Amino acid sequence: MSAGVDRKGLAAIAFAFVIWGVVPLYWNALKIVPSFQIIAHRIVWSALLVLGWLALKNGMGWWREIRAKPNALRNLALSSALIAFNWGLYIWAVNAGHVVETSLGYFINPLLNVVLGVLVLRERLNGPQWLAVGCAALGVAWLTWQSGAPPWIALGLAFSFGLYGLVRKLVAVDAVGGLAVESLYLLAPALAFLAWSEAGHGGGFAGGWGLGIDLLLVVGGAVTALPLVGFAYGVRRIPLSIVGLMQYIAPTLQLLIGVLILGEPFGHERAVGFAAIWLGLLLFAGDGLWRSRGALRVAAEGATSR
Repeated sequence: MSAGVDRKGLAAIAFAFVIWGVVPLYWNALKIVPSFQIIAHRIVWSALLVLGWLALKNGMGWWREIRAKPNALRNLALSSALIAFNWGLYIWAVNAGHVVETSLGYFINPLLNVVLGVLVLRERLNGPQWLAVGCAALGVAWLTWQSGAPPWIALGLAFSFGLYGLVRKLVAVDAVGGLAVESLYLLAPALAFLAWSEAGHGGGFAGGWGLGIDLLLVVGGAVTALPLVGFAYGVRRIPLSIVGLMQYIAPTLQLLIGVLILGEPFGHERAVGFAAIWLGLLLFAGDGLWRSRGALRVAAEGATSR
């Protein structure tokens, strides 16, 4: 490991991606609970955890800081809708037996982020990056042709999370504070839905599903918030090139869980499509690592020449 890499930051990033990778097992353990209720509980308990943590850490300073930024509250309203859609689709897909396709969504996501950068932020791609995007597009086209329909779950997850990341990049607020504002937007609808559910419409919290399920729903708030806190801590302390390589931990673990533990099919037709996307990711990651090392080499040479 490079001497310049912060070990605590690296551990925090690894923690975040491992939790995101194994979380299908957590949501799968809640299959008895309707998906929309899982989402509502996730919003409520993560909101209480994040808001409580920020209040203890900084009082209302985080709120004043975000409110002072132009358009921040409006943009965070949009990002809250995007992340709620992403969470909802993800939990429904996991509990409907589509974990492999959810992993595909998060394999596609980094390359979709590149495309969004070109279309929205007017960024430019080099040859290897265009080739990487082309490989991913071929992989998606192959999977569409084999199944007779596009992989809607994977595309829905990739686009919703990609757009979420784009909005959060544009609003430029602290990750945890931004999550707190998003939680505030979602909290009232989530509470209203849970109250309606518990009033004889399929709810079973505090008695209906058992203490074990209730505890899992409550701890789901920590499962939501803690990886984000770890990611926010780590991403400021280690190079983005390393973060970019480590982000594939999560979908890789999801894929392994879907196939080896949950028994989802993964025949050679699907493997061909995944292989094309993996090739694109290797090209993309390799190009990023090469350019990062080149920049470090130039910086070192500049420092030596002074």
